[in-house]
Amino acid sequence: MRAHILVVEDERHLGVGIKYNLEAEGYRVSLVEDGPSALQLIEHSGSTIDLIILDLMLPGMSGYTVCEQLRESGVTTPVLMLSARTLSEDRARGFDVGANQYMSKPFDLSELISRVKNLLQSSPGPSSPRPAPQPESVDAISFGRVEADFRTHQVSVDGEPIKMTPKELRLLRYFVENPERVINRSELLTQVWEMSGNLQTRAVDQFIARLRKAIEPSPAEPVHLLTVRDAGYRFVLEPETSTG
Repeated sequence: MRAHILVVEDERHLGVGIKYNLEAEGYRVSLVEDGPSALQLIEHSGSTIDLIILDLMLPGMSGYTVCEQLRESGVTTPVLMLSARTLSEDRARGFDVGANQYMSKPFDLSELISRVKNLLQSSPGPSSPRPAPQPESVDAISFGRVEADFRTHQVSVDGEPIKMTPKELRLLRYFVENPERVINRSELLTQVWEMSGNLQTRAVDQFIARLRKAIEPSPAEPVHLLTVRDAGYRFVLEPETSTG
């Protein structure tokens, strides 16, 4: 099956040119000219889109905002960001909101195609990471200040209900079902996002930060969701109490 690429570019002559050349390479290509149209298309057919080529300077909604909203909603489709901006802080911001690669305009067509091929190779394929251990299913749990019922999608902290996206709930449940085990980003991408573990994305770190903000007494000093340097994350149901 041909890879499906979404091009989001408001300069029509450039967008049409990219579309034409990618189709010549054998890809299926959709072209939209603004952020809201891109988000709507991804919402309705996101599972069929393998790569997004996203212009930064879009009318009304910037590429930064589009990419950030995608990552916040749990979309981990690779994003190649295009921009006439060449400052390092612009590139850094692009990566911060979840872009996988960043190209400055004007760009060489052969380089664009090479990057497209590289990103698509990171998508799920026949070779996948070794399956993670199958934990015992947990439907509801209480720990620390948190009560979570995954059957009803209800979570409360200190007795007050909080809102969580489906992806945040799924991530929390995966940690709850794998307490004390060090879990790396590759496993989380495979088991929670159902994406290739080789995909380069900041989605995992962004969601970890949001979970900590929701469940930790002090997100900057977590006691439940710990970072294990150069290894991954470890979830602790009952933290040891310091005796001073």
